[in-house]
Amino acid sequence: MQIAKNTVVEFHYTLSEAGEQLETSTNQDALVYLHGAEGMLPGLEAGLEGKAAGDKVTLTLEPKDAYGEYQEGLTQRIPIKHLQGLGNNKVWKPGMTAIVESNQGRHQVQIIKVGRFNADCDLNHPFAGKTLTFDVEILSVREATAEEVAHGHVHAEGGCGHNH
Repeated sequence: MQIAKNTVVEFHYTLSEAGEQLETSTNQDALVYLHGAEGMLPGLEAGLEGKAAGDKVTLTLEPKDAYGEYQEGLTQRIPIKHLQGLGNNKVWKPGMTAIVESNQGRHQVQIIKVGRFNADCDLNHPFAGKTLTFDVEILSVREATAEEVAHGHVHAEGGCGHNH
C-alpha cells in the first residue's frame, strides 16, 4: 500500500543539519501519523506521498517547508509555573527548551533569561531557520479507520481516549 491521504504511516527518522544529527527516533517508538491530516510537516508529508513500507527516503527541507524562518524579537515573558518539561533538572536555565500549552496547542520555546517568577522565552521553534535533512524509514502503511479520519489523528488500540 502506498502513502496517500487517509493512510496511517509508521516510520523512524533521523534529523540532521549540515551533517550533524539533531534527533532520531531509532532507539524509541516509531512515529505514527495520519497522512493528509496536517499533523506532520508539509514538506515531509509531500516527500512521503506515494512511498510504501520498506522504503527509505532522504528529504532535505528548506526552512519554509519545515519550521519556518527565524523571526527576530519573537520573545515573550511567561510565568515559570506554565513551563513544562524540566525533567530531573532542578531549575530552568538559559538555553533550555520548555513546552508551553496555549490556546493554539503545545509549543516548544527556548529559555533566554530566568527571573524569580517569570522566564523570557524565544517563541521560535528550536529548528526555525534551519535547512533540515530527514532520513526516513517507512515501517508500515495501512488504511485509516473511519473514526481516525473523522477525528483527524491516529488512534492507539482501544480508541483515542477522549470524547468528541
